[in-house]
Amino acid sequence: QVQLVESGGGLVQAGGSLRLSCAASGSIISINVMGWYRQAPGKQRELVATITSRSSTKYADSVKGRFTISRDNAKNTVYLQMNSLKAEDTAVYYCNADLVSPTGLSSYWGQGTQVTVSS
Repeated sequence: QVQLVESGGGLVQAGGSLRLSCAASGSIISINVMGWYRQAPGKQRELVATITSRSSTKYADSVKGRFTISRDNAKNTVYLQMNSLKAEDTAVYYCNADLVSPTGLSSYWGQGTQVTVSS
């Protein structure tokens, strides 16, 4: 069984910073892409950033230059450093991992962590 556990969300003032972490555990053979998505109230879930096993990254236009995604392959952990936060960044942030387990290749999601930016 595979689990993704997020941490690091919270309440921050506009212009502030937060760092999210997501650790994958369980019967993992390898992890391909890891990423962060977010869902604001009344909106669809959207991609924030992804990173491959070789550290190739992709960002949503709305966060480029402010957010940085990174990963520690030895710890099966992905991070999201969020700087210059804006009120519109308020959302539940979800971690995602496309990984190989003994049952094959599957996509897994974390439970989500709330990020609230006050203006």
